[in-house]
Amino acid sequence: MAMRGWPLIKLLPQKTNFQFVKYAPAAGVISLILCVASIVGCFYPGLNMGIDFRGGASMEVSKPAGQVLELDQVRSAVSDLGLGDVQVQGIDSDSSAIVRFQIPEGEAQGAIVQKVEQAIDQAVGEVRYSGVSVVGSKVSGELFVNGLLALAAAIALMFVYIWFRFEPQFGFGAVAGLVHDLILTFGLIALFRFEFSLNTVAAILTVIGYSMNDTVVVFDRLRENLRKYKTMPLRDVIDLSLNETLSRTIITGVTAVGVLAVLALYGGEALFGFSIVLMVGIVIGTYSSIYVGAPIILLWGVKRGGSIDEDAKPIKLGMASRP
Repeated sequence: MAMRGWPLIKLLPQKTNFQFVKYAPAAGVISLILCVASIVGCFYPGLNMGIDFRGGASMEVSKPAGQVLELDQVRSAVSDLGLGDVQVQGIDSDSSAIVRFQIPEGEAQGAIVQKVEQAIDQAVGEVRYSGVSVVGSKVSGELFVNGLLALAAAIALMFVYIWFRFEPQFGFGAVAGLVHDLILTFGLIALFRFEFSLNTVAAILTVIGYSMNDTVVVFDRLRENLRKYKTMPLRDVIDLSLNETLSRTIITGVTAVGVLAVLALYGGEALFGFSIVLMVGIVIGTYSSIYVGAPIILLWGVKRGGSIDEDAKPIKLGMASRP
């Protein structure tokens, strides 16, 4: 007996005819407002910098083999000291963990570390400490700059890739979508006061990769349809391409968001912010592929007739009429 497909896929229509381009101007206005609000939010109240970018200390706490280290008790004990952001992450087994905390300005680093050790001893009993390290403000500042440079380099490389694979207007459309995703993701982090750390940078880089993958799928179909329908108005070709890739986009996005939702629920406090940033970033990336990247191609215009048609003229937004 032949295996049947996933039954929920049958809920998706095999063919859709949504007029995405029709609502592109309104979506553009909404995106512009959200981007401006996100940029303002990154400066006021600003990002909630983690230990990686603000400076602080970390240490490994472990109990003898076979004994369980209660992470919640450790986290509560260190948090009660008023040291700002506190991270407690289990490693290897249930008997050890990494504890990270901030060093208040003007306080002696050694005295703060000793106070933390005493608080943990009182909460969970005597434990062994190792790997104590302190990240100074200079090092954390360099990490922050390097993190931003990594994001800029990722966007630049994506632009080069799209430019060589398609045409310049496709590259600018893809980069505009990536910048849009990046700004709104930063706005989400600022709005919900998620900790901005190296893990967050990794999440943003993952969002950039997902968004680019989704954009490439749409652009591939658009290029195929431009060659196939040489006389069809550009806005109709874009709508057709988006509708033809819509089911794939929905299935991929829902699957990824479902996995991340489970990670957010059961991954603990250390992975909650990371998972939420990825979930919302995937939604934003899907939206930008439809209402940022493709409309820019419509505004710019493309060459028609195979991959190159020197006699073609760009079709501007609002000038093409639907049949």
